[in-house]
Amino acid sequence: MSAQPEHPATSRTPAIPHTINAIGDALTGELRARFYGEVLAAEEKDVPGVMRRWWKQAMLDRARGAETSRANATAGRNLVSLDDLTTRLTERAAG
Repeated sequence: MSAQPEHPATSRTPAIPHTINAIGDALTGELRARFYGEVLAAEEKDVPGVMRRWWKQAMLDRARGAETSRANATAGRNLVSLDDLTTRLTERAAG
């Protein structure tokens, strides 16, 4: 018998499947309505682009601390320059 951690060791956010239903389920309220409106009105050739854009939005909304991050950005608190962000991400990827 082995002990398993209560929480996963990774801090990665699980990916949302790339389906219309999964993307719609991951969005809430007005965003969900806008997504379905756009995807249902899109021409066949445009549907993949609409889905990709909204999938990114859904993933960002799901990320840990997203609401706090948005509130900080709106208030101008805890801002990070692009250079600093690039450095952090590069270090995280290497480490």
